[in-house]
Amino acid sequence: MNVPAPATALAGAVQAPTTLPGNPHDKAAKRQRVLDILDARGHDALLLTSHTALTWYLDGSRMHISLAGDPIAALLVDRRGERLVTFNNEAERLAAEELPPGVELHTVPWHGQLADAVGALAGPGEPLAEKAVAAELRAARQPMLPGESARYARLCADAASAMTDVLSRTTPDTTEFEVASALAARIVAAGAEPLVLLCNGSSRSAFRHPLATHSPLGRRAMAVVCARRHGLVANLTRWVRFDAGTAEELDAEERIAAVEADIFAATVPGARLGGIFGEIQAAYARHGFGADQWTLHHQGGPAGYAGRDPRATAATDDVVVPNQTFTWNPSGPGVKIEDTVQLTAAGTGVLTFDPRWPAAEVNGLPRPLTLQL
Repeated sequence: MNVPAPATALAGAVQAPTTLPGNPHDKAAKRQRVLDILDARGHDALLLTSHTALTWYLDGSRMHISLAGDPIAALLVDRRGERLVTFNNEAERLAAEELPPGVELHTVPWHGQLADAVGALAGPGEPLAEKAVAAELRAARQPMLPGESARYARLCADAASAMTDVLSRTTPDTTEFEVASALAARIVAAGAEPLVLLCNGSSRSAFRHPLATHSPLGRRAMAVVCARRHGLVANLTRWVRFDAGTAEELDAEERIAAVEADIFAATVPGARLGGIFGEIQAAYARHGFGADQWTLHHQGGPAGYAGRDPRATAATDDVVVPNQTFTWNPSGPGVKIEDTVQLTAAGTGVLTFDPRWPAAEVNGLPRPLTLQL
């Protein structure tokens, strides 16, 4: 039997570099939200283990190496403070570049087990597992704080700008892979990670999640970006066309924007996601797409530290709150519309907005048109 190595503490609390995105006031508010969860559950400690929870609580710290891998750390939050356990080959970089002040850092050997080490730190009694309070943590993430709202707005603007720059330089002969690679370069150059890059040309327009291929764009194409920076994920879809478009296409584009407008109208503080989902179903039928259209693709939902947090369904009961962010993505045959937005005291604001992209005003919001080249 292998005995797990004990966690080793690094001397003192970690001091964050000046480039760290975290905001001390936001971080303090997040800690209080977690302590409120502990109070409500009658527990003294909570163990955070997912990318979503870790990057939210640590206010933007990167807890990954591989985009496809598990987090490289686990965080124990209790009434004494916060103790992060990571592998010995990750600790120096995390201490120097990622962690906000006051987080106590512990290590295990690279071949050790994070969970075993955290268990030893927790002392008597099991800490609450993240999945046991998933709904409460999701609710704690929903109202964006000032610092993270500002970071999110900058990321969304950068992602929208990248989409404009790349798609405005395409031709019918540009391949889907060339679009995806150019978008990836722009996203990485902006200090973000391309979590999702999709592209389909006219020969593959039937696919709603089109991974890129060597196919040329042809007369019309769609591109999708989900970009993550400081834990936050910006989502948007754009279309480009190299002719005037068919009457059917133009009609469908106008109708899918009307579906989205109905979704935005239903997304107000106090509404429940399940109720909004019912409005989505009705909007498809109301605007001529058929009552079953919602069954052919997910419809989006709250956004932020996950691409969707969560995807809305008829069964999701989360309540919409002020300062919450959303990415709805209604779609139909050959059409889709998607942006990341935030609910504020002034109403709904489009975060993934680039004034260079052609747009039409729909119910007071600038909505993207297909770029005609």
